[in-house]
Amino acid sequence: MQHSPRFLNIVQDAKKRIRELSVDQVKEKLDREEQFHLLDVREESEWAKEHIAGAEYLGKGVIERDIEKRFPDPNTELVLYCGGGFRSALAADNLQKMGYTNVYSMDGGIRGWREKGYPLAKD
Repeated sequence: MQHSPRFLNIVQDAKKRIRELSVDQVKEKLDREEQFHLLDVREESEWAKEHIAGAEYLGKGVIERDIEKRFPDPNTELVLYCGGGFRSALAADNLQKMGYTNVYSMDGGIRGWREKGYPLAKD
């Protein structure tokens, strides 16, 4: 997908302030059964097509509105992913602005996950 320059600019700006994990690092955390919440921030239609097993859906369009209801503790570990790691970076930046201190964006997104051959789920 070809992204517009202005979109890429705001993503790069957000990435200066957030922490990222690689696809492999997230897979290792899942394999070790670490306690964290993996949040899919894509559109609902993307989630329905396929998502990472064990992930929870909380779309980028509503994450800022609904995060405190779902995860009231701002120290909760949250790993966000989207298609390629751009929308999740923007969402992670906003959650940090809201006081969440343990937020990561998965660099490469579900495309990177799929390219590694890691398992995907459908509901």
